[in-house]
Amino acid sequence: MSHCHACKKNKANTIMNPIRAATVQFNHQPGDKVANLAIIGAFTQQAVDAGVDLLIFPEMCVTGYWHVRHLSREQIDALAEPVPDGPTSAALLRMSKDTGMTIGVGLIERDADGRLFNSFIVAMPDGSHACHRKLHCFISEHMASGDAYTVFDIPQGARVGVLICYDNNIGENVRITALHGAEILLAPHQTGGCRSVSPHGMTAIDPQLWHRRGEDPDTIRAEFLGDKGRGWLMRWLPARAHDNGLFLLYCNGVGVDDDEVRTGNAMILDPYGRVLSETDAVEDEIVVADLDPSLRHNATGVRWITTRRPELYGPLTTPTGQEHDTRDSRFDKDF
Repeated sequence: MSHCHACKKNKANTIMNPIRAATVQFNHQPGDKVANLAIIGAFTQQAVDAGVDLLIFPEMCVTGYWHVRHLSREQIDALAEPVPDGPTSAALLRMSKDTGMTIGVGLIERDADGRLFNSFIVAMPDGSHACHRKLHCFISEHMASGDAYTVFDIPQGARVGVLICYDNNIGENVRITALHGAEILLAPHQTGGCRSVSPHGMTAIDPQLWHRRGEDPDTIRAEFLGDKGRGWLMRWLPARAHDNGLFLLYCNGVGVDDDEVRTGNAMILDPYGRVLSETDAVEDEIVVADLDPSLRHNATGVRWITTRRPELYGPLTTPTGQEHDTRDSRFDKDF
């Protein structure tokens, strides 16, 4: 693929191959691309040893995430790079070719016009790549949101879509990705422990609990598994997989991210929304699962898509007047 936001033509009759997938949670170092790429390299070797075909890492894990909201445009630009002509893309494409795996990581992209994006590049062993620009970018006023869906074929024999973090919260985004023929959804995140005014939503986690995890692992693990982490995810993430008949690969940061704490909970779900594999580790971890394509045959979500009535859905594209930029929600703490 030559453009970050392009989709290949939908192949409605794609027959997915069995695939061993892996998703990673790790505690990135803010602004230290060298250190973060070293962590990515180490996990990539673990994935090779496990016979993995498809491996993904969290949102903006190469650059670091939450600290970026404090940076000037010049400081963000210094972290950014072009795709696929930048050094991270080159390193990832080399790793993919050397290992035979398809590998995805999050970074800050700079396009030819100097615009900055929260992007996710997927490198493939045949030398091709895909790249998704987050549709709902709120980390900084200096970064733009993408304007297209990203669905593509991987050499291992599957059709794959990408949605970054908040993109997955909007049900329409996942449905459109499925309508483009996606069989597997890559869902890189930096979430959990976020501040929210919702009376039943996420709230912050005391960073000291993370720093004291060696002395008291049970308390921080309870936070990760409760409503600030896994509990919140399980209210909606399985529905995205089930309702669209998709395998879903969820990865996330873990640990302190500026003044918030990411809750990990890396997991892989099947097309019925069932968890195939997950971790409750309060540390860097890799999760591996085998994706059995037969599970998609007559899966509920796959069948539901075939009985849609698009002629009724015009209101979905009609503004209600209630819409506003995603960054307003995040920084108003109503997220």
